[in-house]
Amino acid sequence: MPSRSRIPATDNARMDPSDMADPQDHRRFVVAIDQGTTATKAHQLFRDGDFRPVTSVEHRQFYPQPGWVEHDPAELLANVRQCVALAQGADAVALDNQGETVVAWNADSGEPICNAIVWQDNRTRAHLEHLQAEGAGALTLERAGLPLDPYFSASKLGWILDHVPEARTLAKTGRLRLATSDAFFLDRLCGSYATDVTTASRTSLMNIATGQWDPELCRLFGVPIDLLPPIVPTVHAHGTIRGTDLPMVASVVDQQAALMGHGCQAPGDLKITFGTGAFALAISGDSPVRDAAAGILPTVAWRIGGRTTYAIDGGVYNAGSALDWAMRLGLFSDFRELQNIGGPAALERGLVFVPALSGLACPFWDRSAAGMWLGMGLETKATDLLQALLEGVALRTAQAVAALDRHLPLRAQVSVDGGLTRNPYFCEFLARALDRTVVVPSTPDLTGLGCARFAFLGAGHGSLQTLPPMAPPDRVVQPGAPLSAESHARFADAVSRTRGWHAA
Repeated sequence: MPSRSRIPATDNARMDPSDMADPQDHRRFVVAIDQGTTATKAHQLFRDGDFRPVTSVEHRQFYPQPGWVEHDPAELLANVRQCVALAQGADAVALDNQGETVVAWNADSGEPICNAIVWQDNRTRAHLEHLQAEGAGALTLERAGLPLDPYFSASKLGWILDHVPEARTLAKTGRLRLATSDAFFLDRLCGSYATDVTTASRTSLMNIATGQWDPELCRLFGVPIDLLPPIVPTVHAHGTIRGTDLPMVASVVDQQAALMGHGCQAPGDLKITFGTGAFALAISGDSPVRDAAAGILPTVAWRIGGRTTYAIDGGVYNAGSALDWAMRLGLFSDFRELQNIGGPAALERGLVFVPALSGLACPFWDRSAAGMWLGMGLETKATDLLQALLEGVALRTAQAVAALDRHLPLRAQVSVDGGLTRNPYFCEFLARALDRTVVVPSTPDLTGLGCARFAFLGAGHGSLQTLPPMAPPDRVVQPGAPLSAESHARFADAVSRTRGWHAA
């Protein structure tokens, strides 16, 4: 495990005092703490819809072995606490988490016993392939609605029990806490050892129909059910944050927070978040939509006031992470360079990139696939490769959305967020690839906004119908001439060529 010595979190914080609430401003506000894959952010949301950033604190990424991705839980907690310290005066606080990332810690001391295993981590792939060969995939699809994939939390939790001696020792004496990262933060901040239903739905241990831990799934992955935290609604009174008078009133997984931040509430409403990966999520209604053969995943959008709202999910493993990788390769040195990309599509010029750097998610769920440029020649320039990369992320996203659309009629427009949406060419090509109007909200922090909207509900400031108003969008991009069927087929052919590479 990497050393726990670290640079103080304040060295990485970005704060503008003018963004913080004026102590003389008596408008009521709540605070959202967005604990993401690369940073922890805090935002304020006022009753009139004014949404303000407060701080952003980055944390380190560890890659101890190929395919392994870890965070230091103590560093994450310190950054969350730094955000809490800036929340004084708020009516309530809500927390969103990075999803399938898991933590193990000592129940008595509160200290983590190993690094957090991040949702991107692939260390359990061989074990899951073994389970798949034994036919266990049918059980996870039936009970959890999820395929056997290292992306989800269950196999990571089982790995900790199998490979971290202290975990086994603590488990024998009833002193092990083993859960997704939200439960770690809630336990340490409020003394509330709990996870919300949206996060639990991403573990492969929760029965999607009942909203409770499933004994058979827990046995399959070797995770004792009595070690897991209780599953609670998304809006839930977790208690007061220690050392403050701030109530923690909601906890939610990041993509479902973004769904709320985009204003999606009716069946068919669709959002796509372009962060480390690309995550398409659409409201499906009061019951889960299932079609394992199509690669779509049922999930819980939220549970409020005893009512569960479901969604369907289509993920792409690599989006912003593909650009970060290209930057490390030296293809560009500043994201502003990408603003100049334009002209005829690389795909239509015969150059394609498949962003399968971590494998293929929806609708294939194939970790054997590898990233690939195809169609390069001596005339190919770095800008051509980058253009193809942007297009590849959009095209993989379109494949995921098409899988969702076959089972749930989606609206003709989609709301998008994340760093890639600041690129004009990407948004224009995405609109063509989806053949949908692309709406870019005025704030890039839709996850934080959605989390704050849950905080408003938890603070008792109204209902889903009376939340603070949404700001007008920053841009609306019409699809123009959609991509031809031949272009989509060409990309599909390239995707098929990437599959099985790591199995060879």
